Amino acid sequence: MEELRKAKESAPPTRAVVLIAGGETTVTVRGKGKGGRNQEFVLSAAVDMDGMPGMAVLSCGTDGIDGPTDCAGAFADGTTISRATALGLSPEAHLDRNDAYPFLQALSDLVVTGPTGTNVTDIAIGIAVRT
Repeated sequence: MEELRKAKESAPPTRAVVLIAGGETTVTVRGKGKGGRNQEFVLSAAVDMDGMPGMAVLSCGTDGIDGPTDCAGAFADGTTISRATALGLSPEAHLDRNDAYPFLQALSDLVVTGPTGTNVTDIAIGIAVRT
């Protein structure tokens, strides 16, 4: 997220910057929650972007499967945490349990494609607009 923040700051006013990354993140499993590495990445990014307008991130597996779930991944923006707080959800508690799926599901922020039959890589896309 630091790279996206820096890119946003260096962009001309009202212009968008996009960062695209491929590969698979790693997750330290501490809990017995439901989720996958892309969902955990997005929830962590949501915490970092909390209250920041003009920033969003999406992370998905190209095979349409993220961990033992029915989704490919998820997306978040600077409003994700405030929307979750309004529902009584704690991002820290969900991250501590490795339980990103129900958190993001409650917000309708999961990306569900179904299995694609193609497993190239995971892809993360961050976009930021300097206002």
